[in-house]
Amino acid sequence: MINVLLYGCNGHMGHVISDLIADMKDVQVAAGVDPYGDSQTAFPVFRSLDDCDVETDVIIDFSSAAAVDSVIDYAASHKVPLVECTTGLSEDQIAHLEKASQSVAILRSANMSLGINTLMKLLQTAARILGDAGFDIDIVEKHHRRKLDAPSGTALALADAINEATDQRYNYVYDRSQRREQRPSNEIGISAVRGGTIVGVHDVIFAGTDEVVEISHTAYSRAVFGKGAIEAARFLAGKPAGLYNMSHVIDGK
Repeated sequence: MINVLLYGCNGHMGHVISDLIADMKDVQVAAGVDPYGDSQTAFPVFRSLDDCDVETDVIIDFSSAAAVDSVIDYAASHKVPLVECTTGLSEDQIAHLEKASQSVAILRSANMSLGINTLMKLLQTAARILGDAGFDIDIVEKHHRRKLDAPSGTALALADAINEATDQRYNYVYDRSQRREQRPSNEIGISAVRGGTIVGVHDVIFAGTDEVVEISHTAYSRAVFGKGAIEAARFLAGKPAGLYNMSHVIDGK
């Protein structure tokens, strides 16, 4: 049995993850931490990490960037592997996370969905073939009206996956309204749509002469991110110190 410490357990994703785990036989939420106090759960909830006295095998953090540093410090000092799902981290926080991974296993991904992370691998194959054949590449991402950042971290991660597979040949362009010129061959256009309650849609377009290939991913609920986080927790529990990502989960190593 894998015992999970769920940080931010009273948040929306915290409830999603605890509900998913409730139906599993090999994983359980042994404790939760949330500064906003107790909730009606089957596990004890503490207001801070310092208050938590329950031994756990892995931490899942789906809280906020403001809390990340304390979670990283706790994971490193208690040698508890950490699945860090919080987005919007600063460069200093990423450096903090990378340093802590020298003493404890930490997994971080721009998107916890297994589908998105499989898509990244598919894109790398497509980019090597179609990019070399002269296809233009654009990414269109769509999210709900409440999302603050644009483009999404996932859209940037998809572009980075393409660039990694093609020797960093592409520049990213977010606005073409101020120029009047033919599209250069070395750019990836990234466009953001914000509206309604769209959970998340990412379309990657490879446009060639007389043919177009589109690879898409649609998230219909936030449960896909919770499922990915749980798979990551299963993978990370017991792993040696190091920095991991969802590709390690998909590959199983």
